[in-house]
Amino acid sequence: MTRLPGTPRLVWKAHVVVALMCACAAALPAETLAQPAGTPSTIAVPDCTLIDDNAAYNDADVTRVQQLRVTMISDQLRNALRERGLYRVADNAPAAAMIASLQSMQDLNACNGCEREVGRRLNAGRVGLCWVQKISNLILNINLRIEDVATGATVFQRSVDIRGNTDLSWRRGVDALVDLVAQEQKQK
Repeated sequence: MTRLPGTPRLVWKAHVVVALMCACAAALPAETLAQPAGTPSTIAVPDCTLIDDNAAYNDADVTRVQQLRVTMISDQLRNALRERGLYRVADNAPAAAMIASLQSMQDLNACNGCEREVGRRLNAGRVGLCWVQKISNLILNINLRIEDVATGATVFQRSVDIRGNTDLSWRRGVDALVDLVAQEQKQK
Protein backbone atom coordinates (compact mmCIF):
# COMPACT_ATOMS: atom_id res chain seq x y z
CA MET A 1 0.00 0.00 0.00
CA THR A 2 1.25 3.43 -0.85
CA ARG A 3 0.50 6.32 1.45
CA LEU A 4 -1.30 9.14 -0.30
CA PRO A 5 0.23 12.59 0.13
CA GLY A 6 -1.39 14.46 2.99
CA THR A 7 -2.59 11.28 4.79
CA PRO A 8 -1.43 11.28 8.40
CA ARG A 9 1.01 8.47 9.16
CA LEU A 10 -1.19 7.04 11.95
CA VAL A 11 -4.26 6.85 9.68
CA TRP A 12 -2.17 5.16 6.98
CA LYS A 13 -0.87 2.55 9.47
CA ALA A 14 -4.42 1.84 10.64
CA HIS A 15 -5.48 1.21 7.03
CA VAL A 16 -2.56 -1.18 6.54
CA VAL A 17 -3.45 -3.11 9.72
CA VAL A 18 -7.11 -3.41 8.68
CA ALA A 19 -6.09 -4.59 5.20
CA LEU A 20 -3.79 -7.24 6.68
CA MET A 21 -6.52 -8.43 9.06
CA CYS A 22 -8.97 -8.76 6.17
CA ALA A 23 -6.43 -10.73 4.13
CA CYS A 24 -5.79 -13.11 7.04
CA ALA A 25 -9.51 -13.58 7.67
CA ALA A 26 -10.11 -14.36 4.01
CA ALA A 27 -7.61 -17.22 4.22
CA LEU A 28 -9.53 -18.93 7.05
CA PRO A 29 -12.30 -21.45 6.36
CA ALA A 30 -15.74 -19.88 6.70
CA GLU A 31 -16.62 -22.22 9.57
CA THR A 32 -13.72 -20.82 11.63
CA LEU A 33 -14.99 -17.26 11.31
CA ALA A 34 -18.61 -18.12 12.08
CA GLN A 35 -18.16 -20.19 15.22
CA PRO A 36 -18.46 -18.65 18.67
CA ALA A 37 -15.60 -19.03 21.14
CA GLY A 38 -15.51 -22.45 22.77
CA THR A 39 -17.33 -24.16 19.90
CA PRO A 40 -15.39 -27.14 18.56
CA SER A 41 -14.12 -26.75 15.03
CA THR A 42 -15.47 -28.87 12.21
CA ILE A 43 -13.51 -31.89 11.08
CA ALA A 44 -13.85 -34.05 7.99
CA VAL A 45 -13.06 -37.71 8.71
CA PRO A 46 -13.04 -39.98 5.65
CA ASP A 47 -13.15 -43.73 6.30
CA CYS A 48 -10.00 -45.26 7.72
CA THR A 49 -7.76 -47.33 5.48
CA LEU A 50 -6.04 -50.65 6.05
CA ILE A 51 -2.41 -51.28 5.20
CA ASP A 52 -2.11 -55.05 5.47
CA ASP A 53 1.43 -56.37 5.16
CA ASN A 54 0.01 -59.89 4.78
CA ALA A 55 -2.83 -59.17 2.32
CA ALA A 56 -1.47 -61.66 -0.18
CA TYR A 57 -2.04 -64.46 2.36
CA ASN A 58 -5.61 -63.51 3.30
CA ASP A 59 -8.56 -65.49 2.06
CA ALA A 60 -11.79 -63.76 1.00
CA ASP A 61 -13.37 -64.15 4.44
CA VAL A 62 -10.44 -62.50 6.26
CA THR A 63 -10.48 -59.61 3.77
CA ARG A 64 -14.25 -59.18 4.23
CA VAL A 65 -14.02 -59.23 8.04
CA GLN A 66 -11.18 -56.72 8.08
CA GLN A 67 -13.07 -54.37 5.76
CA LEU A 68 -16.04 -54.56 8.12
CA ARG A 69 -13.68 -53.63 10.97
CA VAL A 70 -12.38 -50.64 9.01
CA THR A 71 -15.97 -49.44 8.55
CA MET A 72 -16.72 -50.12 12.22
CA ILE A 73 -13.81 -48.07 13.55
CA SER A 74 -14.38 -45.27 11.03
CA ASP A 75 -17.92 -44.82 12.37
CA GLN A 76 -16.69 -45.23 15.95
CA LEU A 77 -14.03 -42.55 15.49
CA ARG A 78 -16.47 -40.03 14.01
CA ASN A 79 -19.06 -40.75 16.71
CA ALA A 80 -16.55 -40.49 19.55
CA LEU A 81 -15.13 -37.16 18.31
CA ARG A 82 -18.69 -35.82 18.04
CA GLU A 83 -20.10 -37.26 21.29
CA ARG A 84 -17.16 -36.12 23.40
CA GLY A 85 -17.51 -32.60 22.00
CA LEU A 86 -13.99 -32.59 20.56
CA TYR A 87 -15.11 -31.69 17.02
CA ARG A 88 -18.20 -31.10 14.95
CA VAL A 89 -17.89 -33.95 12.47
CA ALA A 90 -18.79 -33.09 8.88
CA ASP A 91 -21.10 -35.31 6.89
CA ASN A 92 -18.98 -36.92 4.15
CA ALA A 93 -21.92 -37.30 1.74
CA PRO A 94 -21.34 -34.04 -0.21
CA ALA A 95 -17.77 -35.16 -0.95
CA ALA A 96 -18.44 -38.91 -1.31
CA ALA A 97 -17.63 -39.00 -5.03
CA MET A 98 -14.44 -37.02 -4.53
CA ILE A 99 -13.35 -39.24 -1.61
CA ALA A 100 -14.05 -42.42 -3.61
CA SER A 101 -12.13 -41.09 -6.60
CA LEU A 102 -9.12 -40.10 -4.50
CA GLN A 103 -9.14 -43.40 -2.58
CA SER A 104 -9.24 -45.38 -5.82
CA MET A 105 -5.91 -43.82 -6.82
CA GLN A 106 -4.05 -43.67 -3.48
CA ASP A 107 -4.25 -43.84 0.28
CA LEU A 108 -5.53 -40.51 1.62
CA ASN A 109 -2.99 -40.69 4.45
CA ALA A 110 -0.17 -40.42 1.89
CA CYS A 111 -1.58 -38.32 -0.95
CA ASN A 112 0.40 -35.15 -0.27
CA GLY A 113 -2.44 -32.70 0.32
CA CYS A 114 -5.44 -34.22 -1.46
CA GLU A 115 -7.07 -34.79 1.95
CA ARG A 116 -7.22 -31.03 2.42
CA GLU A 117 -9.33 -30.79 -0.74
CA VAL A 118 -11.85 -33.06 0.97
CA GLY A 119 -11.82 -30.76 4.00
CA ARG A 120 -12.36 -27.70 1.82
CA ARG A 121 -15.23 -29.39 -0.05
CA LEU A 122 -16.90 -30.10 3.32
CA ASN A 123 -16.13 -26.59 4.65
CA ALA A 124 -14.16 -28.08 7.54
CA GLY A 125 -11.27 -26.43 9.33
CA ARG A 126 -9.61 -29.79 10.05
CA VAL A 127 -9.32 -33.14 8.33
CA GLY A 128 -8.63 -36.37 10.22
CA LEU A 129 -6.95 -39.34 8.58
CA CYS A 130 -7.00 -42.74 10.20
CA TRP A 131 -5.24 -45.88 9.06
CA VAL A 132 -4.60 -49.32 10.47
CA GLN A 133 -1.31 -50.99 9.77
CA LYS A 134 -1.50 -54.75 10.16
CA ILE A 135 1.91 -56.34 10.58
CA SER A 136 0.41 -59.71 11.56
CA ASN A 137 -2.69 -61.05 13.30
CA LEU A 138 -0.99 -60.24 16.58
CA ILE A 139 0.70 -56.90 15.86
CA LEU A 140 -1.33 -53.96 14.54
CA ASN A 141 -1.36 -50.21 15.05
CA ILE A 142 -4.02 -47.59 14.51
CA ASN A 143 -2.90 -44.12 13.47
CA LEU A 144 -4.64 -40.75 13.47
CA ARG A 145 -3.35 -37.53 11.93
CA ILE A 146 -5.37 -34.32 12.09
CA GLU A 147 -4.38 -31.50 9.76
CA ASP A 148 -5.36 -27.87 9.49
CA VAL A 149 -7.13 -27.57 6.13
CA ALA A 150 -5.97 -23.99 5.46
CA THR A 151 -2.27 -24.46 6.23
CA GLY A 152 -1.65 -28.20 5.98
CA ALA A 153 -0.04 -28.13 9.41
CA THR A 154 -0.37 -31.33 11.42
CA VAL A 155 -2.16 -30.42 14.65
CA PHE A 156 -2.32 -33.96 16.06
CA GLN A 157 -0.61 -37.22 15.18
CA ARG A 158 -0.52 -40.36 17.27
CA SER A 159 -0.36 -44.11 16.87
CA VAL A 160 -1.53 -46.79 19.27
CA ASP A 161 -0.38 -50.38 19.17
CA ILE A 162 -2.98 -53.07 19.52
CA ARG A 163 -2.57 -56.78 20.06
CA GLY A 164 -4.89 -59.18 18.32
CA ASN A 165 -6.92 -58.83 15.14
CA THR A 166 -10.36 -58.68 16.79
CA ASP A 167 -13.27 -56.25 16.85
CA LEU A 168 -12.58 -55.56 20.53
CA SER A 169 -8.90 -54.74 20.05
CA TRP A 170 -9.67 -52.40 17.13
CA ARG A 171 -12.39 -50.61 19.16
CA ARG A 172 -10.05 -50.23 22.13
CA GLY A 173 -7.42 -48.76 19.84
CA VAL A 174 -9.83 -46.09 18.60
CA ASP A 175 -10.91 -45.33 22.18
CA ALA A 176 -7.24 -44.82 23.11
CA LEU A 177 -6.69 -42.46 20.15
CA VAL A 178 -9.75 -40.37 21.02
CA ASP A 179 -8.53 -40.19 24.63
CA LEU A 180 -5.23 -38.82 23.32
CA VAL A 181 -7.04 -36.21 21.21
CA ALA A 182 -9.01 -35.14 24.31
CA GLN A 183 -5.87 -34.94 26.44
CA GLU A 184 -4.07 -32.80 23.88
CA GLN A 185 -7.03 -30.44 23.49
CA LYS A 186 -7.27 -30.10 27.27
CA GLN A 187 -3.60 -29.05 27.45
CA LYS A 188 -4.09 -26.21 24.95
